[in-house]
Amino acid sequence: MNICVFCGSASGNNPVYADAAKELASLLCEKNATLIYGGGNIGLMGILADEVMHGGGKVIGVIPDFLMSKEVGHSGISQLEVVASMHERKRRMADLADAFIALPGGWGTLDELAEILTWKQLGLVNTSVGLLNTNSYFNSLISQMQTMVKDGFLHSKNLQELNVGETPKELLIQLGLISV
Repeated sequence: MNICVFCGSASGNNPVYADAAKELASLLCEKNATLIYGGGNIGLMGILADEVMHGGGKVIGVIPDFLMSKEVGHSGISQLEVVASMHERKRRMADLADAFIALPGGWGTLDELAEILTWKQLGLVNTSVGLLNTNSYFNSLISQMQTMVKDGFLHSKNLQELNVGETPKELLIQLGLISV
């Protein structure tokens, strides 16, 4: 099982975000799942990758060549693929993934999440997508998505396909990756 995780190249101001990334890493290792992610060694990306590696798991990072210095490509993971563009990065991660999870992050995380949700809506991917809503981070985004449904810009079935969990364990149960 390959789980693609979108998350920040920053750690955030509250340690609960790093703690959630560490807990998710531990659960991925327990399930012998491979982490697919953006390839950086900083922020939540680095924390998640380091924890999976520390737990004996496998990590595949995908990073565009122009971000190698900005996000500091992680040299301590199982495999680091360097690609030419952001689009190629997202396509490669999607090709490798059996499911997607978004942790808190900034514009890049939001971009990756929006693109994979669009691809799912269009039938270009047929995998589960989940939000790890640590510390209610995604509440405003979820509210916006509900407004999109209410105002007729998003079908309710598309929103219903998005899994939301407050904890890594809760989200992985919703995604069917672990049992109760």
